[in-house]
Formats: sequence, structure tokens, C-alpha cells
Amino acid sequence: MKQLILASQSPRREMLLKQIGVSFKTHPSNIDENMTENVGPEDYVRSVAERKAFKVKEYFCSRGHNFFVVLAADTVVVHEGVILGKPADEDHAFEMLSRLSGRWHEVMTGVSVLDGDEDKKLTCVEITKVKMRDLSPDEIWKYIRTGEPLDKAGAYGIQGIGALMVERIEGCFYNVVGLPLHRVSVMLSQFGIKTVLG
Repeated sequence: MKQLILASQSPRREMLLKQIGVSFKTHPSNIDENMTENVGPEDYVRSVAERKAFKVKEYFCSRGHNFFVVLAADTVVVHEGVILGKPADEDHAFEMLSRLSGRWHEVMTGVSVLDGDEDKKLTCVEITKVKMRDLSPDEIWKYIRTGEPLDKAGAYGIQGIGALMVERIEGCFYNVVGLPLHRVSVMLSQFGIKTVLG
């Protein structure tokens, strides 16, 4: 079986892959995620995931390795067509969470899988709708002071304390965490990478 390489240093993505019994090693791509052209959120996450995967593939191929498969992903929070990335500081986190309070938004994850010795590539975008409950300014500040939102897209983590703010979701829960596990398992199976269920 080929070695799976996760093109990320996200502890959440590592945890999710371990959860489904996939053996892998990590190698972050460290690409510039800014896009020069004006594209919509779906095209953005698709492009970033593909660029991450290609960057890691090039790294290993340039060192004479090719018996591997690369998995890359990029997750963003989108509200009314606007991408909400990671907050710059606490005030920015407050602004984001105030905007999301009581409203629906979307979480989009672009996933790209590349074969090291073939031109085979699969890319998809998974979308989950999330409804935040109404949040008071005091609740938002209490959450911010936990430190949890500061490294999260959209300034919250559904797998942590942020779960208390989410009223409901429509779609894949794990997509909101950072990796749509069912979709990823189907994609990986097409490259010979098996989960714990085979």
C-alpha cells in the first residue's frame, strides 16, 4: 500500500484520520493561501487544496520518491458569500462571532488527493450549513477569553467549547471540524488507501 501524506499540520485533521484508522505521515505545504484573482469561496477552497497537494507532491518527487498519495484540505467559514478566515485578534473574533450570532452560515472544505507516480487527481468541495444560536456580547467575550477561537476559521471550534454556540447543522459534522470523513474515505479508497473498515 502506498504511503499517505497529509499536507497539513492541523492537529484536528490528524485526529480525524487516526479516528478512521488511516496510517499517514504529515508534511505541511506552507503555501501562500492568498489568491490574486477574485474567485468565489468554493473555487477558493478547491484551488488552495489543490495547490497544497501539488506543492507536497513536488517536494517528494524532487527527492526521488513517488510511491505515495497526498491528501490536502482547506476549510473556510462563509457568511453571505464572504470568507471568514482566522481572526487577527480578539476584537476581530468578536466582530466575526457577532456577525454569525443567530444566523446560518456555511463551512466549506476543499479536499484534493493526488497520486505520487500517476497523474491521478480527485478534488471536491464539501459544504455544511451551520446555525448559530443568538449570542449575547458577554457570552461572546467569555468564549473569546478561553483562547479557543483565535486559531479557528470563523472564530469558533465546533469540536470544543464552541459546540455550545451551535444550534444545528445540515450536512457533515466532521466537515465543520476540518475534514469530511465519509467523502475523504471514499476518495482515498480510489487510491488504495483503506480505513479501519477496509
